[in-house]
Amino acid sequence: MTKLNINGKDREISAAADTPLLWVLRDEMGLTGTKFGCGIAQCGACTVHADGEAIRSCVTTVEMAQGMRITTIEGLEAKHPLQAAWERHNVPQCGYCQSGQIMSAAALLATKPKPNDAEIVEAMNGNICRCGCYNRIVAAIKDAAGVAA
Repeated sequence: MTKLNINGKDREISAAADTPLLWVLRDEMGLTGTKFGCGIAQCGACTVHADGEAIRSCVTTVEMAQGMRITTIEGLEAKHPLQAAWERHNVPQCGYCQSGQIMSAAALLATKPKPNDAEIVEAMNGNICRCGCYNRIVAAIKDAAGVAA
């Protein structure tokens, strides 16, 4: 048994050390907000926070996650300002990538509370939206940050 801190609680994990964190979150913990997209850390659908940093859970093993504070979309504060901004800007279409997008944006705002356009684009680079909602994503991040559009 391995212990992981997930959403502020220590959890006993039965998965093997080389199991991707994504599958522990989804299959063992029932935290299905984190999505499987590509499996090679290219799309961002599986983004979670490890000690406040955005990471790809599809390539992060249980062993790598030990000793880190893992936060999933379910672990964000209730009605996080980004989630409210996402709704105001009608960001989601299919919605599949949105939890990963929000987790990347939340990590950005935690380190840069008032990011400029270039910082937003850099932080969100690698988060793929199949519906092409990039302009609305940037607008929602700026809204949540209180930065003029």
